[in-house]
Amino acid sequence: MKRPALRRTPGARAPLLLTVPALLAVAFLMLPLVGILARTSWGELGTHLTAEPTTQALRLSLLVSLWALGLSLLFGVPLAWLLARVPFPGKAFVRSLVLLPMVLPPTVGGVALLLAFGRRGLLGPWLEDTFGITLPFHTSGAVLAATFVAMPFLVISLEGALGGLRPRYEETAASLGASPVRVFLTVTLPMVAPGLIAGAALTWARALGEFGATITFAGNLPGTTQTLPLQVYLLLQESPEAATSVSLLLLAIAMIVLIALRGRWTGTPGDHRDRPAPRPEEPTGTAPDVLPEPPAYVREKAPQERWPLHADVTGFTRLALTADPGTTIAVVGPNGAGKTTLLRALLGLTPRAHARLRLGDTDVTALPPHRRGVAWVPQDGALFPHLSALSNTAYGLRTQGVPRAEARREAQSWLDRLGVGHLAHRKPGQLSGGQAQRVALARALAARPRLLLLDEPLAALDQTTRAHVRHTLRRHLAEFGGVCLIVTHDPVEAVSLADRVLVLDDGRVLQDEPPAEVTRHPRSPWVARMLGRNAWPGTATADGLQLAGGGRLVVAEPLAPGTEALAVIAPEAVSVHREKPTGSPRNIWPGTVREITSGGSRLRLLITSDRAPDLVAEITPQAAAELHIADGAEVWTGVKATEVTVVPL
Repeated sequence: MKRPALRRTPGARAPLLLTVPALLAVAFLMLPLVGILARTSWGELGTHLTAEPTTQALRLSLLVSLWALGLSLLFGVPLAWLLARVPFPGKAFVRSLVLLPMVLPPTVGGVALLLAFGRRGLLGPWLEDTFGITLPFHTSGAVLAATFVAMPFLVISLEGALGGLRPRYEETAASLGASPVRVFLTVTLPMVAPGLIAGAALTWARALGEFGATITFAGNLPGTTQTLPLQVYLLLQESPEAATSVSLLLLAIAMIVLIALRGRWTGTPGDHRDRPAPRPEEPTGTAPDVLPEPPAYVREKAPQERWPLHADVTGFTRLALTADPGTTIAVVGPNGAGKTTLLRALLGLTPRAHARLRLGDTDVTALPPHRRGVAWVPQDGALFPHLSALSNTAYGLRTQGVPRAEARREAQSWLDRLGVGHLAHRKPGQLSGGQAQRVALARALAARPRLLLLDEPLAALDQTTRAHVRHTLRRHLAEFGGVCLIVTHDPVEAVSLADRVLVLDDGRVLQDEPPAEVTRHPRSPWVARMLGRNAWPGTATADGLQLAGGGRLVVAEPLAPGTEALAVIAPEAVSVHREKPTGSPRNIWPGTVREITSGGSRLRLLITSDRAPDLVAEITPQAAAELHIADGAEVWTGVKATEVTVVPL
């Protein structure tokens, strides 16, 4: 299929002041390569490359470069992980040491190696006397020189890849029971494989072309340390045509490596952009959101241990939390209130807060995250992109030693429960946002945790799917032997799933009560607004409330004067008029309609006034039509004193 021609957009033309130097730079880089191609004796190329000294040097170069690559992987991968993941004093100095061989003249590097490992160096005499190892003028010396100059390419490439990998994947794996080594091998390395491959290829190519450090430290002994670059150096003096042919071979190898990496693994801007895989939605016509009944072997209830919770959290989030087995606690509050910090403290993943945590009779405070039995579903699910939905779900079971077949069977049953069993063999990149979130939820539930932490687990689901998944989750939580904490901004989730609602603000507990009590008497303006109510803070007076935003409010049951309090008014309790009412409302203000939104069968009006804080009222569409309500309309609002609930703060 013919591709459409690219259109030049206005301003896409490069300025002449930049174009000319750029073209000169390209020419400067190209001319030496063209020189090699122009001076190569193509008729004698085969003879030059098959000569015994050349093939011997090539074999030695391959041996040295592969050993250098192996040593770089052995030592460079842990070093890259340390630099990317662990804060420690002197990290900048260590990173400078890694970069030093890349900017150091190779001959100076050879001199440094000679003074460190030579016969008169710092370690040379000890190595020779103790182990009989002499590195200079030996093949092992050439390997050491190549490793010294090439390993930084692997470390820098891999550190960049690790730095771009969100720690949430590794933290989630730890919460599923994976030890740090298992996390590194099964999650970290597979996810940074492109960076590792790129670094390994560049390291090998650099080791293959190493010259200065090798000749200075290891010498130039045919068959022992004379690698292909050193052979080129000798041929330049004896046979320039042969030197050009061997140089062409090295040039071809380097170009092959770079072309193989171009845009695919090195992340060249403009050549390789993050193109998200298609995320198909649920297939229509198959009722995917009707969750099937699990198989009989799943419905059989196994005896379950009970895991009550007791936690004392200090730091940014400060609270004491105790809950019986089977309790579900909804954690709510404004952004920055400390909700996620609380979850991460219970997981042992944050320095901002520390939790003394007891689950059942076990104090897990001193245990690392993977041994606490605390499963976590972060906001984005953090599914491992290199594993299928089924393998993701079975991951926690496999870390606990469950046989593969049994783990996959149980994982499939959890996917079936959440309505995504038919997607078991898809990778996360092939799932829609809602599907991926359900797989993440199944993965946490399948891990058999003692404490379950869900950070807005249903946020990515549409309303219909959310209702089905909420029903399934409620059914599981009713049988769960531990405690579940759910961070949510959805009042329906808080009311329908939770036995208690924990309200946080600035790391402190404002309210910890059953949902019905929080609904009736919210003690936080944010919670009241989350529940759809008007919330006005103020100071109690003899007959009502002096509002913090200006104005007075008359209430039926005033508090003691001077008490800091919150007035809560339901939107449906606000009457709206086009003329000033003369009836019973004690609180009357003029205002202007600033926004009209639809909420089910009713309309919500945002009304502003210079005599009271912003007010939300609910009326029927019929009433709006009769009153000719429109954006910008001047209205009067009224609230009866008996419709105001005042809660002391």
